[in-house]
Amino acid sequence: MIEALAAGSAAILFGVYADLAYNTYSATNSSPQTTELFADERSDTLWKYVRLGGLQVLALGAFGALLAGKLWMWPLLGVAAVMIAMHLMYAHALKAGSSRLEAG
Repeated sequence: MIEALAAGSAAILFGVYADLAYNTYSATNSSPQTTELFADERSDTLWKYVRLGGLQVLALGAFGALLAGKLWMWPLLGVAAVMIAMHLMYAHALKAGSSRLEAG
């Protein structure tokens, strides 16, 4: 019974912090589509905010880990999963936007 509660708590912490990370990126960044469309004009600025969003979600995940006690790793894993996904999406968007400009 206790193991099931711990597993449920881990899942909740992971999901809540992943959602928190997505919300943070949503509040601080243009979409990957916008990044692709304006890769030539604003790539430095767009990447600046992706990095700032990453720092924010890491700080939130670290604070959540501190509060989570024995389940400390789940908030960090939640924010890390989203941070990796977002960095990969923005890197792809910049590459796709730059490639489109070079081809066109």
